[in-house]
Amino acid sequence: MKKCWLLIVICMVFLTPGPVAGEDTIRSGERLKLDRCIAIALTKHPDITAAAHQVRIGDSRIGQARSGYFPQVNMETGYDRTQAYKSGVSNLSGESATDFYSGRLVLSQNVFDFGRTPAKVGIAHLNRDAFRQDLANVTSLVIFNVKQSYHAMLQAEENRRVARETVNQFQRHLDIAKGFFEVGLKPKFDVTKAEVDLSNARLSLIKAENTLRIARVTLNNAIGMPDAPEYVLDNDLLFERYEPSYPDALQKAYENRPDLQSLLYRESAARKSLDLAQAGHYPTLTGQANYGYGGRDFPLGEGWSVGGSLNIPIFSGYLVENQISESKANIDVLSANVESLKQQIRLEIDQAFSNLRETTSRIETTELTVRQARENLELAEGRYASGLGSPIEVTDALLALSNARTSNISALADYRNALAALERAIGFK
Repeated sequence: MKKCWLLIVICMVFLTPGPVAGEDTIRSGERLKLDRCIAIALTKHPDITAAAHQVRIGDSRIGQARSGYFPQVNMETGYDRTQAYKSGVSNLSGESATDFYSGRLVLSQNVFDFGRTPAKVGIAHLNRDAFRQDLANVTSLVIFNVKQSYHAMLQAEENRRVARETVNQFQRHLDIAKGFFEVGLKPKFDVTKAEVDLSNARLSLIKAENTLRIARVTLNNAIGMPDAPEYVLDNDLLFERYEPSYPDALQKAYENRPDLQSLLYRESAARKSLDLAQAGHYPTLTGQANYGYGGRDFPLGEGWSVGGSLNIPIFSGYLVENQISESKANIDVLSANVESLKQQIRLEIDQAFSNLRETTSRIETTELTVRQARENLELAEGRYASGLGSPIEVTDALLALSNARTSNISALADYRNALAALERAIGFK
């Protein structure tokens, strides 16, 4: 399953013939769901494109390593002018100078190199597989950022809606206070207090609108479309209790996390590099064939040769020994990095489970607080309308309701983000 959606991403990047209207573009005023935003990010985000091109680099390196299996053909041509030395003569004699012309076709073939070429090919394959996991990891991170930005914008939209409704409620309270003051039932203080409260509510609305603008820009950047037109999000800040098994989550994370798989591939490549370094102690057998023309005068004479060479390393200034030492150190480094990443994965899952439990409790508590705040506001407004309550009670009740609703929205958004963090920690999309 993991490999399937990896191939889908690569195909979306490289095999799509061109933009199709409505698929990877946003229409002005369009209502976007989370899945739609993720699909756009998979085709538009430059980080995914860069990681996909890195996979192409890995494919090219495999071809480079395989070149050692094939014969090498070169054409050589040359010209030499030789001036012979003569005994007892201080100068060189121009009469003894000779010219030599040559041209030949050289065919060479690696016959046996004690596993050097297979090791290079194996290393290239493992590094390519690591690049594929890097692509999966970048894709997972992009999706996670889209989810967080999407929920942040939904939260900002809901907070703006609460701020607008709070302004309207304070406006209605001001109208009531003015009506009571005009008929002499309430003092001027009530009107002034209501005006101050309304101004503060409008300031909160201004801040909420600015937060929404920033959240929109952040989401545009997350999906890879910084110049996206105006759109509307489909609200999915709904509470759906999710209680996965901790041992299963941890096991799936060790199996699915692309960053961990990438490190494991690189560790295997390092072990192959050790084999390659150790092969430096062994000889290489090469075959060679030449065919060409050469001579001092034209027309040149024809000639050919066939032979082979056995290169036996005897002493290389401790080069091979140090290469082996470096390879072993690289293996130790990568093994330690694998263990460190496993610990980090466990920490991320622990944090995600803890955040899920915490946000679940907050949602339940804030929902109750919202209901209580509404009832309290109804009582405060009823008391004020009947002439028994004070404007301070109404103000406190309105602010309490606004804060309760904002806290509930925050808990819902945090729950969705905690769920997204758990999915990323496990290695899901």
